[in-house]
Amino acid sequence: MSGVASTVLTLVLFATYLGIGALAHDSHFSLGWVLGSTLLVWAGPAQIILISTIGSGATAVQAAIAVTVSAIRLFPMVVSVLPLMRTPQTKRHHLLLATHFIAVTLWVECYRLLPQVPRERRIAFTHGLGCGLVVVCMIATTLGYGLAANLPPLFAAAILLLTPLAFLLSTARNCRQVSDVLALVLGLALFPLVSLLHTGVDILISGITAGSIAYGVHWWRERA
Repeated sequence: MSGVASTVLTLVLFATYLGIGALAHDSHFSLGWVLGSTLLVWAGPAQIILISTIGSGATAVQAAIAVTVSAIRLFPMVVSVLPLMRTPQTKRHHLLLATHFIAVTLWVECYRLLPQVPRERRIAFTHGLGCGLVVVCMIATTLGYGLAANLPPLFAAAILLLTPLAFLLSTARNCRQVSDVLALVLGLALFPLVSLLHTGVDILISGITAGSIAYGVHWWRERA
Protein backbone atom coordinates (compact mmCIF):
# COMPACT_ATOMS: atom_id res chain seq x y z
CA MET A 1 0.00 0.00 0.00
CA SER A 2 2.89 2.39 0.77
CA GLY A 3 4.33 1.86 -2.71
CA VAL A 4 0.96 2.44 -4.33
CA ALA A 5 0.40 5.66 -2.37
CA SER A 6 3.86 6.98 -3.29
CA THR A 7 3.29 6.12 -6.95
CA VAL A 8 -0.06 7.93 -6.99
CA LEU A 9 1.42 11.08 -5.43
CA THR A 10 4.33 10.99 -7.87
CA LEU A 11 1.96 10.67 -10.82
CA VAL A 12 -0.08 13.60 -9.50
CA LEU A 13 3.09 15.71 -9.25
CA PHE A 14 4.06 14.65 -12.76
CA ALA A 15 0.69 15.72 -14.15
CA THR A 16 0.81 19.00 -12.22
CA TYR A 17 4.21 19.92 -13.62
CA LEU A 18 3.08 19.06 -17.13
CA GLY A 19 0.61 21.89 -16.63
CA ILE A 20 3.25 24.21 -15.19
CA GLY A 21 5.53 23.57 -18.16
CA ALA A 22 2.66 24.32 -20.53
CA LEU A 23 1.78 27.50 -18.62
CA ALA A 24 5.39 28.71 -18.80
CA HIS A 25 5.47 28.07 -22.55
CA ASP A 26 2.24 29.97 -23.11
CA SER A 27 3.59 32.84 -20.98
CA HIS A 28 6.67 33.03 -23.25
CA PHE A 29 9.29 31.99 -20.69
CA SER A 30 12.31 29.96 -21.77
CA LEU A 31 12.68 26.29 -20.88
CA GLY A 32 15.82 27.01 -18.86
CA TRP A 33 13.97 29.66 -16.85
CA VAL A 34 11.06 27.40 -15.93
CA LEU A 35 13.40 24.49 -15.07
CA GLY A 36 15.31 26.84 -12.78
CA SER A 37 12.08 27.87 -11.08
CA THR A 38 11.11 24.21 -10.61
CA LEU A 39 14.46 23.52 -8.96
CA LEU A 40 14.64 26.64 -6.79
CA VAL A 41 11.01 27.43 -5.96
CA TRP A 42 9.90 23.80 -5.65
CA ALA A 43 6.23 24.46 -4.97
CA GLY A 44 3.60 24.22 -7.69
CA PRO A 45 1.27 27.00 -6.49
CA ALA A 46 4.21 29.35 -5.90
CA GLN A 47 5.52 28.66 -9.41
CA ILE A 48 2.12 29.39 -10.90
CA ILE A 49 2.07 32.69 -8.99
CA LEU A 50 5.59 33.50 -10.16
CA ILE A 51 4.83 32.74 -13.82
CA SER A 52 1.48 34.50 -13.85
CA THR A 53 2.64 37.64 -12.02
CA ILE A 54 5.77 38.19 -14.11
CA GLY A 55 3.90 37.16 -17.26
CA SER A 56 1.27 39.80 -16.57
CA GLY A 57 3.89 42.54 -16.35
CA ALA A 58 4.56 42.73 -12.60
CA THR A 59 8.05 43.62 -11.40
CA ALA A 60 10.45 41.06 -9.95
CA VAL A 61 9.97 42.59 -6.49
CA GLN A 62 6.18 42.26 -6.69
CA ALA A 63 6.51 38.65 -7.87
CA ALA A 64 8.97 37.87 -5.06
CA ILE A 65 6.58 39.26 -2.44
CA ALA A 66 3.67 37.24 -3.87
CA VAL A 67 5.74 34.02 -3.90
CA THR A 68 6.97 34.66 -0.36
CA VAL A 69 3.44 35.13 0.95
CA SER A 70 2.43 31.89 -0.78
CA ALA A 71 5.41 30.04 0.72
CA ILE A 72 4.47 31.01 4.28
CA ARG A 73 1.90 28.21 4.24
CA LEU A 74 4.77 25.70 4.12
CA PHE A 75 6.38 27.01 7.32
CA PRO A 76 4.19 24.93 9.69
CA MET A 77 4.98 21.85 7.61
CA VAL A 78 8.71 22.44 7.96
CA VAL A 79 8.41 23.05 11.70
CA SER A 80 6.42 19.84 12.19
CA VAL A 81 8.68 17.57 10.10
CA LEU A 82 12.19 18.67 11.13
CA PRO A 83 11.87 17.29 14.70
CA LEU A 84 11.26 13.86 13.15
CA MET A 85 14.73 14.03 11.55
CA ARG A 86 16.81 15.51 14.34
CA THR A 87 19.26 13.55 16.46
CA PRO A 88 21.47 14.88 19.28
CA GLN A 89 24.31 15.10 16.72
CA THR A 90 22.33 16.95 14.04
CA LYS A 91 23.67 20.39 13.06
CA ARG A 92 21.56 23.12 11.51
CA HIS A 93 23.32 22.93 8.16
CA HIS A 94 22.43 19.23 7.95
CA LEU A 95 18.77 20.25 7.64
CA LEU A 96 19.07 22.97 4.98
CA LEU A 97 18.49 20.79 1.91
CA ALA A 98 15.78 18.78 3.65
CA THR A 99 14.04 22.04 4.55
CA HIS A 100 14.06 23.11 0.90
CA PHE A 101 12.46 19.83 -0.15
CA ILE A 102 9.59 20.02 2.36
CA ALA A 103 6.50 20.95 0.38
CA VAL A 104 3.05 19.37 0.43
CA THR A 105 4.00 16.02 -1.12
CA LEU A 106 7.16 15.49 0.91
CA TRP A 107 5.38 16.58 4.10
CA VAL A 108 2.71 13.94 3.59
CA GLU A 109 5.26 11.24 2.71
CA CYS A 110 7.56 12.10 5.64
CA TYR A 111 4.76 11.67 8.16
CA ARG A 112 3.89 8.34 6.58
CA LEU A 113 7.36 6.91 5.93
CA LEU A 114 9.85 8.44 8.40
CA PRO A 115 8.59 6.41 11.41
CA GLN A 116 9.69 3.29 9.49
CA VAL A 117 13.24 4.65 8.95
CA PRO A 118 15.96 4.62 11.66
CA ARG A 119 16.30 8.15 13.01
CA GLU A 120 19.96 8.48 12.09
CA ARG A 121 19.10 7.73 8.44
CA ARG A 122 16.06 9.99 8.09
CA ILE A 123 17.87 13.05 6.72
CA ALA A 124 19.53 10.95 4.00
CA PHE A 125 16.18 9.32 3.25
CA THR A 126 14.55 12.75 2.87
CA HIS A 127 17.36 13.91 0.58
CA GLY A 128 16.90 10.87 -1.64
CA LEU A 129 13.13 11.20 -1.76
CA GLY A 130 13.31 14.94 -2.40
CA CYS A 131 15.89 14.62 -5.19
CA GLY A 132 13.81 11.90 -6.83
CA LEU A 133 10.67 14.04 -6.78
CA VAL A 134 12.53 17.07 -8.16
CA VAL A 135 13.93 15.01 -11.06
CA VAL A 136 10.45 13.69 -11.88
CA CYS A 137 9.03 17.22 -11.83
CA MET A 138 11.80 18.64 -14.01
CA ILE A 139 11.17 15.89 -16.59
CA ALA A 140 7.43 16.66 -16.46
CA THR A 141 8.11 20.39 -16.80
CA THR A 142 10.20 19.75 -19.91
CA LEU A 143 7.53 17.51 -21.45
CA GLY A 144 4.74 19.96 -20.62
CA TYR A 145 6.76 22.79 -22.15
CA GLY A 146 7.24 20.80 -25.34
CA LEU A 147 3.62 19.64 -25.52
CA ALA A 148 2.14 23.07 -24.78
CA ALA A 149 1.22 23.71 -28.40
CA ASN A 150 -0.98 20.60 -28.45
CA LEU A 151 -2.27 20.64 -24.86
CA PRO A 152 -5.89 21.87 -24.59
CA PRO A 153 -6.10 24.88 -22.21
CA LEU A 154 -8.93 23.27 -20.23
CA PHE A 155 -6.87 20.10 -19.68
CA ALA A 156 -3.81 22.13 -18.68
CA ALA A 157 -5.89 23.98 -16.08
CA ALA A 158 -7.59 20.82 -14.82
CA ILE A 159 -4.39 18.88 -14.08
CA LEU A 160 -3.19 21.72 -11.85
CA LEU A 161 -6.04 20.80 -9.50
CA LEU A 162 -4.69 17.28 -8.98
CA THR A 163 -2.14 18.38 -6.37
CA PRO A 164 -4.63 19.89 -3.85
CA LEU A 165 -6.97 16.95 -4.45
CA ALA A 166 -4.22 14.41 -3.78
CA PHE A 167 -3.14 16.41 -0.72
CA LEU A 168 -6.68 16.31 0.65
CA LEU A 169 -6.99 12.55 0.16
CA SER A 170 -3.53 11.88 1.61
CA THR A 171 -4.25 14.04 4.65
CA ALA A 172 -7.53 12.22 5.23
CA ARG A 173 -5.72 8.88 5.00
CA ASN A 174 -3.11 9.99 7.56
CA CYS A 175 -5.64 11.18 10.16
CA ARG A 176 -5.10 9.02 13.24
CA GLN A 177 -6.49 11.07 16.13
CA VAL A 178 -9.83 12.74 16.78
CA SER A 179 -8.15 16.14 16.57
CA ASP A 180 -6.79 15.31 13.09
CA VAL A 181 -10.22 14.36 11.79
CA LEU A 182 -11.85 17.35 13.49
CA ALA A 183 -9.35 19.81 11.98
CA LEU A 184 -9.89 18.40 8.49
CA VAL A 185 -13.68 18.29 8.70
CA LEU A 186 -13.98 21.77 10.24
CA GLY A 187 -11.60 23.20 7.64
CA LEU A 188 -13.70 21.80 4.80
CA ALA A 189 -16.94 22.97 6.44
CA LEU A 190 -15.73 26.48 7.28
CA PHE A 191 -14.12 27.33 3.95
CA PRO A 192 -17.37 27.80 1.95
CA LEU A 193 -18.73 30.02 4.72
CA VAL A 194 -15.56 32.11 5.06
CA SER A 195 -15.30 32.50 1.29
CA LEU A 196 -18.58 34.43 1.35
CA LEU A 197 -16.72 37.20 3.20
CA HIS A 198 -14.39 37.74 0.20
CA THR A 199 -11.39 38.43 2.42
CA GLY A 200 -8.77 37.16 -0.01
CA VAL A 201 -7.31 34.93 2.71
CA ASP A 202 -10.23 32.53 3.05
CA ILE A 203 -8.10 29.38 3.27
CA LEU A 204 -5.86 30.95 5.93
CA ILE A 205 -8.81 32.01 8.11
CA SER A 206 -10.65 28.70 7.84
CA GLY A 207 -7.44 26.72 8.43
CA ILE A 208 -6.37 28.67 11.51
CA THR A 209 -9.88 28.55 12.96
CA ALA A 210 -10.33 24.82 12.36
CA GLY A 211 -6.83 24.00 13.61
CA SER A 212 -7.26 26.09 16.77
CA ILE A 213 -10.59 24.44 17.60
CA ALA A 214 -9.13 20.98 16.98
CA TYR A 215 -6.12 21.78 19.17
CA GLY A 216 -8.43 23.03 21.92
CA VAL A 217 -10.43 19.81 21.79
CA HIS A 218 -7.22 17.74 21.89
CA TRP A 219 -5.92 19.76 24.88
CA TRP A 220 -9.24 19.32 26.71
CA ARG A 221 -9.29 15.55 26.05
CA GLU A 222 -5.71 15.19 27.28
CA ARG A 223 -6.49 17.03 30.53
CA ALA A 224 -9.68 15.06 31.02
